[in-house]
Amino acid sequence: MLDVLLVTSAGRPFGEPGHELLDAALAGLGLSSRWAVWDDPSVDWAGARLVAVRSTWDYQDRRREFLDWAERIGPALINGAAAFRWNTDKSYLLDLAGHTDLPVVPSVLAGDADAVRTAVARFGTAVVKPRVGASGVGVEVVADAAAWRPGGSGSAGPWLVQPLVDSVHTEGEQSVFVLGGRPVSQAVKRTGGHDVRVHERHGGTTTAVPLDDAAARLAVDAVAAASTRTGADLVYARVDLLHLDGRLVVSEVEVTEPGLYLPILPVNATALAAALATRL
Repeated sequence: MLDVLLVTSAGRPFGEPGHELLDAALAGLGLSSRWAVWDDPSVDWAGARLVAVRSTWDYQDRRREFLDWAERIGPALINGAAAFRWNTDKSYLLDLAGHTDLPVVPSVLAGDADAVRTAVARFGTAVVKPRVGASGVGVEVVADAAAWRPGGSGSAGPWLVQPLVDSVHTEGEQSVFVLGGRPVSQAVKRTGGHDVRVHERHGGTTTAVPLDDAAARLAVDAVAAASTRTGADLVYARVDLLHLDGRLVVSEVEVTEPGLYLPILPVNATALAAALATRL
């Protein structure tokens, strides 16, 4: 039986960038592994001891299908169907804010255009993003509430509305990788030009930085809170943080398919491999 199936999407059949490092780290621990596309009907998922989601970067277009697939895999799935169901709808941020002591970027759920306009008016300049989305697709900055119309960014809703946090332009977004329950590495993501989005496809850049104690503590707390809310053993996570009103706040907790940025953070490969090994 194969030890680990690493799950990816049809657009990246060989795995995430730098996958060779993860492959080698698993092999170095004596673990057999290979990459498989999540919606490939020929894959024998039951033929692996662990099924670890990595680069399923098309789930947002077929969320229901993706979650159905996750349910079928069962307990071998890392991080698990319950975690994915919770995490693939950005309403999880309100769940964290409402049931934990975590500092979270203020967020409002909006099911229609009027609700979006009301939230934008409340925040002044706001970031409007689809509740189900990835890689910054459909995200827009809105300053004129009355003029906003749905569909302008390709999203038909529902939406999550948040205040524009200025530090995303001045300091960037801090991303802490928590693997096997411990903070392993950190990167800073910066926007490109006037765009609020830090993803590379929108001109953003990502740079490895030393692990900051305060950021690491908050990230570990965020993952622990997510684990409590989902009942899941969260083997891998990326926690995004911003400075707002003089303190670090959580802007995202990614426990579904966070890219590990292996080319610039190779330590993530060895840490994830070790964490997976302990689950076998």
